[in-house]
Amino acid sequence: MSEPDNKAVILECVNAFNRGDLDGVCRQFAQDALVYGVLGWGGMDEVRPVWEQLITCSKMNLQVEMMIQEGDVVAVRYTERGTFSAPFRGTPPPGKSYEVVAMGWFVFRAGLIVRRLGARDSASIFRQMGIPLN
Repeated sequence: MSEPDNKAVILECVNAFNRGDLDGVCRQFAQDALVYGVLGWGGMDEVRPVWEQLITCSKMNLQVEMMIQEGDVVAVRYTERGTFSAPFRGTPPPGKSYEVVAMGWFVFRAGLIVRRLGARDSASIFRQMGIPLN
C-alpha cells in the first residue's frame, strides 16, 4: 500500500474507535498483530477487552493532530480526551474529564497493522481524575 493508504487505515481505525466500533478497529489489524501499550501488550484477543473497557469507562476519544510515515511505519500524535463515568479496573469513577497527548507507532504489512506501540501520560490522567498514584 502507498503512504496515503496506510494513513487512511489509521484514520479509519481512529474513527471506528471513536464510534465504539471495535470490530471496525480490529479489521485494520492483521490476525497476528501485537499491540503494546501502557496497560500491557498482546494479540487482539488480549487488547480488545482493554479497548472495550476504555471506551465504556472513559468515553475515550482520539483526535489525530499529526501523522508521519517512513517506509512501513506510521507515527501518530493524538489529543486523547475522556470522562471516567464507570469503574475501571477496580477504581470507582470520579466523573471527571481528562485530556492528554498520546502517541502511537504503527507498523504495516500488506495494508494491515501488524504492530502498534502506544504511549500516553497515564500519571497525568490520574492526577486530572484526582486518583492517587500508587
